[in-house]
Amino acid sequence: MSSVSMLYSDAEDYKQISVKLIIYSLLKKEATHPKMYILYSPDHVAGKEGKPDPSEISFPGCSCHSASCVASSCSCLRYGENYNGLCIKSDKNGLNFCKPIFECNTMCQCGELCQNRVIQRGLQFRLEVFKTAKKGWGLRTLEFIPKGRFVCEYAGEILGFKEACRRIQLQTPSDANYIIAVKEHLSDGHIMETFVDPTHIGNVGRFLNHSCEPNLFMVPVRIDSMVPKLALFADRDICAEEELTYDYSGRYRNYSPVKDQDNLPEGEASKKLCYCGTKLCTGFLPFDNSLFCNSDVRSHNEETL
Repeated sequence: MSSVSMLYSDAEDYKQISVKLIIYSLLKKEATHPKMYILYSPDHVAGKEGKPDPSEISFPGCSCHSASCVASSCSCLRYGENYNGLCIKSDKNGLNFCKPIFECNTMCQCGELCQNRVIQRGLQFRLEVFKTAKKGWGLRTLEFIPKGRFVCEYAGEILGFKEACRRIQLQTPSDANYIIAVKEHLSDGHIMETFVDPTHIGNVGRFLNHSCEPNLFMVPVRIDSMVPKLALFADRDICAEEELTYDYSGRYRNYSPVKDQDNLPEGEASKKLCYCGTKLCTGFLPFDNSLFCNSDVRSHNEETL
């Protein structure tokens, strides 16, 4: 199971259609088991016990009537500007936390070209699902991607904690795991958890492989509700034909409390070899055992969205 931890201080365009067709044709050609077929969805969908419904609009909109919002007057930018053009702004506050990101939403009065609307514009680069030598399916870019640009989401079914536990515990050692647990640590000690499973319903992000030195990093971005979009941004300039990867452990480019690392043992406990081939490769895929414990035993500070 993948796990991403964030520490906070407070708190369908044609390209998507073509990606969908590429995935379908590849899987139809290679599939030997019904589990290989997936329903493509560019956005999160409600899964079992998953609340709130990711399609609900619960945030009020800003009252900005300008073409593009500015931090000094926009309620969506209360924590400061999120983007510099189309690139995510690097968090160089010198502190041991990152700020939450809220984009302008459906209820906002600003225009569709507002600088605070990036993730919701969807895919902007041509991506391709391909078969790797050792890692199964992978995802690569067919064109150059500049550092800081949004690449894709990791979308799937939004699950409750118990359902996520049930699904992960039903997996066999030979099954590929796609369930990701995102833990957001608030300043008051509370932890907001989001569980996403794109195994059967998901988008192109489900084909991203792990790397110990990835070229993408994940950021939770909220638009219409508290259910976060799991947005992946380029950590550096990425060349055409290069495979796209992120760190399954969630440590890369994220602030994570030391105590939260106890659930991320590395080495033989994970049992699955890492084939990223980087200089800093640990040899094994990251492993989070938090969904293998008794689902009735949880900290009172943990809250599932």
